[in-house]
This record gives sequence, C-alpha cells and structure tokens, in this order.
Amino acid sequence: MASSVLEIIKEEVTCSICLDLMVEPVSTDCGHSFCRACITLNYESIKGKEEEGICPVCGVTYLFGHLRPNRHVANIVESLLGFKSNPEEEQNVNVCAQHGEKLQLFCEKDMVAICWLCERSQDHRGHQTALIEEVAHEYKEKLQAALEMQMANEKICDEWEDDLQKERTFWENQIQSDVENVQMAFKGLQEFLDFKEKSEKQKLMQEKEDVMNSLAESQNELMKQREAVRDLISDVEHQLDCSTMEMLQGVNSVLTSSCDPASSLQEKCYH
Repeated sequence: MASSVLEIIKEEVTCSICLDLMVEPVSTDCGHSFCRACITLNYESIKGKEEEGICPVCGVTYLFGHLRPNRHVANIVESLLGFKSNPEEEQNVNVCAQHGEKLQLFCEKDMVAICWLCERSQDHRGHQTALIEEVAHEYKEKLQAALEMQMANEKICDEWEDDLQKERTFWENQIQSDVENVQMAFKGLQEFLDFKEKSEKQKLMQEKEDVMNSLAESQNELMKQREAVRDLISDVEHQLDCSTMEMLQGVNSVLTSSCDPASSLQEKCYH
C-alpha cells in the first residue's frame, strides 16, 4: 500500500519530458509542471508567437514569461529523495499512464516520452520519434549546453551589476565633490561680498563724518558772520540817526567796515 502511494506521488512529480523527478519545477498557465531546464528547451524548440509555448502534456498554449516556481512540487521531490526506491518502483515511473506500456520512445515534435501505442495514436501519428536511449544523451548535452549558456549569462549579469555599482559609486562621489566645490565657491564669493559691503559702508560713514564736520564748521562761521553783520547794521542805523555833521564825519569809517565783511561773507557763501 505504501509503495503504491509512493508510486502515485512519484508519477505526480515526475517531469513528462525527461522522465526524472523534477528539478527546479515550474508550472505553466495550464497548470502542468516541468523541470525549468526541460520546459525551457521545449519552448526554444517549438515556440510559436513571441513568448508563446505549447504545453507538452495538454497542447494548450502558454506564455513563457508566466512560468512560476512550483514550491509544492519542489517540497515533495525533496521529501522523496529521502526515500530509497526499489527497482520495481523505478520501473513503474517509466510506464505510460494512459496505456500501461513502457515508455521507450521520444516524440521529437511534442518533446515527450511515449509508448508504442501512443506512437500509433491520433495524437502522435506521423510524428518523428526515436528510442529514448538514443535521444537521451543528445538532449542531456543540449541541456548541459543550455545550462552553461545560462550560467555564462548569469556571470555577465553579475559583471554588469558590478559595473553598474562602480558607476553608481563614481557618480555619487563625483556629484558630492561638485556640490562641495560649489558650496566652497559661493562661500568664498559671499565672504568677498561681505568684505566689500563692510568696506563701502565704512567709506560712506567716513564721508558722512567729514561732511558733517565741514558743515559744523560752516555753521560756526555763519554764526560769527551773522553777529558781525548785525553789529554793522546797528552802526549804520546809528549813523543815519546822527545829525548831518556827525553822519558826514563818521560815514567813511562805517562804509569801509560794512563793505569788507559783506564781500568776505559772499565769498564764504559761494564756497
């Protein structure tokens, strides 16, 4: 009973392309599962439209880009590998599920293992077939070549990623350096502008002080001249109030005094 159950489980997780337990199982849109390498090779050999493959089991089209890892099958395979199968169980795995005959042929059109009855059925009639033993080595070599190619591609991706990281680091450092240079340049410019502003303000304040001092001196001189003018006005008015003889006797002195200060004051006003 246990052997029968184990056999059923093995059939469920056996790849219908390579007839071995699935390695890195993936599922198509129609729900069937295969080894990733096997379905990839199958897709590359018979793909129709872009990204479109044909399921080797049911013939339904699927999108290669939609392949998804089947964790459930992977876990079952991992568990089965812990059991030791007997030769009888191994033979049962290689039996056609539809006809009960041994799977001895490989349909190169549909890329699946078939029995002699399958070859004569409507599904495979007229298809190119060969003995499994004859094509197994050929397809293992193809799978190995595909594996090596993908490993090389993975290495290219790793190198590409390294180059991108180096370029990212270079530009991060370059931009940071440029930012620091701009900051230093504007800091120097700001310091220069601050110095010029301070210098010009000092010049203007000194000019203001000089002008105010000059105006203060002029104000003092004005007060002195105003006092002198008022004294002369008083002298002239007094002379006019005198008698004719007194006026004539003092007129020369008064006129001489009044002319000189007026001339001097006029010169100071224009300067």
